[in-house]
Amino acid sequence: MTPAEVRETPSLRSRLAEPLLRQRADAATLVALFVLAQLMIPARLVLRGLPISLTLADVLGLFLFLCWLCAQFTTTLGAAKGRIPIRTALFVYGVGHLIIYGYTTLYYLPQDELNLADHSAVLIAANLGMALAVCDGVRGRERLDLVLKTVAVSGALISVIGGLQFMFALDLTQYMVLPGLRHNGVEGIETLIGRSDFNRVASTLGHPIEFGVVCSMLLPIAAHYGFHARDRGQPAVRWWVCTGLIAAGLMFSVSRSAVLGLGSVALVLLLGWPGRRRLQALGAVAAFLVVIKFLVPGLLGTLFNLFANLGSDDSVRFRTHDYSWALAEIEKRPWLGRGVGTWYAPKHQVFDNQYLLTLVEAGAVGLALFVGVALCGMTVALRIRARSADPRDRNLALTLAACLLVPLVCAATFDLLSYPAVTALMFLLVGATGALHRATKENPVPVTS
Repeated sequence: MTPAEVRETPSLRSRLAEPLLRQRADAATLVALFVLAQLMIPARLVLRGLPISLTLADVLGLFLFLCWLCAQFTTTLGAAKGRIPIRTALFVYGVGHLIIYGYTTLYYLPQDELNLADHSAVLIAANLGMALAVCDGVRGRERLDLVLKTVAVSGALISVIGGLQFMFALDLTQYMVLPGLRHNGVEGIETLIGRSDFNRVASTLGHPIEFGVVCSMLLPIAAHYGFHARDRGQPAVRWWVCTGLIAAGLMFSVSRSAVLGLGSVALVLLLGWPGRRRLQALGAVAAFLVVIKFLVPGLLGTLFNLFANLGSDDSVRFRTHDYSWALAEIEKRPWLGRGVGTWYAPKHQVFDNQYLLTLVEAGAVGLALFVGVALCGMTVALRIRARSADPRDRNLALTLAACLLVPLVCAATFDLLSYPAVTALMFLLVGATGALHRATKENPVPVTS
């Protein structure tokens, strides 16, 4: 066949173009870019020329919200329609916070607190829009895999950055400044903080605690793709490397909250996994701890002492001494609070407990919204696992449920929603649960006898 005949053969041209059509940009592509912007760009960098401090990830989240809204008015953009539990939970979350914002601005607020309430409302809209875009715009298992694989790989990369900070005090984030970004000028964003004889590292995120908790949420996602790589005819080594790097990053954060997050993940996964996989996981954990003990002597002892010395730990006493302050503020406006974002340091007493902080800022309604959206994601994920016949779908659903337990546990140990990466990751995983729900309903895997 001559080159001219090849060009004129319609069937051949269509076959050559088919892979390109399958890979065209869609909501999954935009969400993957959001993930990269959220995790890979240092947290202290915001966009220049804006009246409020917004990161590139915040702007992408708002853009995703706009795309989702536009898609609701058409039937040609590929967005899913129809009510599902995750979509309803996100809608209730948004309406609830709109009511809280209206109540906040109904009364007089100092200008600084009003500005922070406005800023918080924008961030809530960005995270909500991103979650809705994942839920309704990421269609099918392959596109959902693209998003979650981007999350896992990004977690491995920030763990490498954190490892360099931990081992060599080499902070690459000072060189990771993109054109159009500036330092946000907020004090307290430190990438290296001392604890015992080690550096607690934050990698690209805002604090070592946030870095550790994010790693605990990313670890099971990387492990999921490691376990099921062979089922897809793909090499598994890359995903086990990602899993090991993320686990190392969790250790390098030297964070009690990270260990609690990992423990909550392990509880869900070990209860849901078959016996053989439990033994494989426990063996891998034992081998990993041996490697850590050999490469970083004393680190395991430091982590152990974080829990052994709870009674005499200054950070624990600091977290509990402010309960009386919190209760006094909660009693003033128990239902809708004083305004999201308006209780901030150094003007007000710091609450290293998201439940207390939410009760102060958003009242009992805000607390119900926060807990409810995470619990809805967990419940839907477990329902998917119960009804699905595909082992990959079942394990992914269990993984998402385990990841969504982490913010509920760790919210008791620090002000979780004040940190953008862990907040965005929670909403992304809630949206991913909705996307998986749609995929399993629209294209169920038949039960084989």
